[in-house]
Amino acid sequence: MWHYFPEHYMWSYQIVRMFSQAHFGGGEVNEILEAANNITLGDTNSFHHAWMDSGNRTLTVANEALDSENIETARAAFLRASNYIRTAEFFLQPDDARKIPTYLKGVESFRKGAEMLDNPPNAVQIPFENSFLPGYYFAVPGKKESPLVIMFGGLDSTAEELYFGPAQLLNERGISLLAVDGPGQGGALRLNHITSRYDYNVAGTAAYDWAIGNLDVDPERVGIMAVSMGGYMAARSAAFEPRFKACALWGAVYDYNSVWAKRPDNHPLAKILQHVIGTDNMEDARKRLDRFNLRGVAEKISMPTYIIHGEDDRQVSVENAYNLYNDLTCPRWLKVVSKSSPGSAHCQVDNVTETYSMYDWLKVQLNA
Repeated sequence: MWHYFPEHYMWSYQIVRMFSQAHFGGGEVNEILEAANNITLGDTNSFHHAWMDSGNRTLTVANEALDSENIETARAAFLRASNYIRTAEFFLQPDDARKIPTYLKGVESFRKGAEMLDNPPNAVQIPFENSFLPGYYFAVPGKKESPLVIMFGGLDSTAEELYFGPAQLLNERGISLLAVDGPGQGGALRLNHITSRYDYNVAGTAAYDWAIGNLDVDPERVGIMAVSMGGYMAARSAAFEPRFKACALWGAVYDYNSVWAKRPDNHPLAKILQHVIGTDNMEDARKRLDRFNLRGVAEKISMPTYIIHGEDDRQVSVENAYNLYNDLTCPRWLKVVSKSSPGSAHCQVDNVTETYSMYDWLKVQLNA
């Protein structure tokens, strides 16, 4: 993976992540580079301000275009702005007074842009334990009883972010997408205070039941998919919900505790992790993570399962993919992107086209 900051992997990763989403309207390369140029390495406030400045400038473009009834320009600018603002929120700590307003501003920007799409998504609320999981339904236009993929993001993802790639790649293959902020994610965490859980299958089944009861989809062609930490979430959901017909893991997570065992208590995401799983210290967080593994679970997955993982993944080692693949007893596919090739970083942000084979596989499995 190319490093904008040679001495700082995590911040370089966020910039490359933005590049990968620029393919799908989530940014413009030179705007991204300009924001990166305004970051002072190691200064999280400068990280926030650089991306907020980009977001606000792009919002100005969007609003001026909207006032002039230039809908296409406004739409593109609102969507880019939403992703810049999402990135501005990324390293803000849970107790930072700017976190929720920044999050809400990004959501508002996304929705303004999304409602101008030729095929706008529907914002949804999936009932969940006296509250709800927010999300979006990206339907294939003009297709009755379409196949569906239910998708969760990762530790730090939001449902809005899943438009910039997954929604578009699935729709063009004839598959609708239900993008969900599951427990510990997006609005489910920030607004509804629903923290993550090891038995993520409860959320997976809730999303499945709601989908077949409320959406024009074929209940016999519903798959589960997730990215990054979501590789645990989707696998766990598949293991305990046999009605899913396919499971796609965009990054395997066999043992999430092992990921954090290699990270210090003062890791940049440590407090965010605590917030996600509902603790106020790393000792308790690590204890809770003891149950976030697929030992004795993977072999329960009955539907065809596809895993893609980068050999040079520095966040979740490739051993997670091999361990999970070896435990599977269902029909299984494993693609490991060699570290000698672009796309070998975490979740292929350094060459998102390596993931296209996963979407092609889903098209076959769900008979799209």
